[in-house]
Amino acid sequence: MNPTVQSLQRRLISLGFPLPKYGMDGDPGSETVAAMNAALDELESRRGRMGNSPPVTPPSPTLPAPLIPADWMPAAKMERIICHWTAGAHKASEFDRSHYHILIEADGKLIRGIPSIKLNEAPAKKGYAAHTLGANSGSIGVSLCCMGGANEAPFDPGKYPMTLVQWDAMTSVVADLCRRYSIPVTDKTVLSHAEVQNNLGIQQRGKWDFTRLAFDPSVKGAKACGDKLRAEAKAKL
Repeated sequence: MNPTVQSLQRRLISLGFPLPKYGMDGDPGSETVAAMNAALDELESRRGRMGNSPPVTPPSPTLPAPLIPADWMPAAKMERIICHWTAGAHKASEFDRSHYHILIEADGKLIRGIPSIKLNEAPAKKGYAAHTLGANSGSIGVSLCCMGGANEAPFDPGKYPMTLVQWDAMTSVVADLCRRYSIPVTDKTVLSHAEVQNNLGIQQRGKWDFTRLAFDPSVKGAKACGDKLRAEAKAKL
């Protein structure tokens, strides 16, 4: 009896190719050869079925539908997004529209500013949106329509407080802009007007948008508000 042949016969039987006449006799006879050929045929058949099967393509990540209309975002090389409030009413005025690229009213409605984002591509062109002193070139200006008559200390949001709906729309707008213009989310590329002086080293004139959030009094200070803005925008990317 050949132990090597016998082990082969045992393996064939375990795979479902029986040797009904001689079983595991250790003899490499016709029955064993036939079982081996059947096993090889089955293996080739399985390989063929695998080869003919269409490749499995992993599902692509689904991006959220952009909030900003595509024609509001022309091709341009932009470096940062600076977020503001208008220090006015809950609706965008013509004056507001002349200074920002995108405005957000109290109910979250987007209003297109008069200047094109393209005009603020560095170096800024005539008619650009003048939203941030000394930092308009390469900067997109987004503003919430709110906070007219507000006071920083003691904090009083006035008659037109910033709404949570506005804030949520703004973080979605920032995510859309970052995606469109390949802007990374850092404290120098996505920031509020109140952070410009500290983060970019460009002196401003006592701007405090945003150092307080009317809908969440627990968030205090430019950095805290900016960190919240960046975290929520990044989560939407």
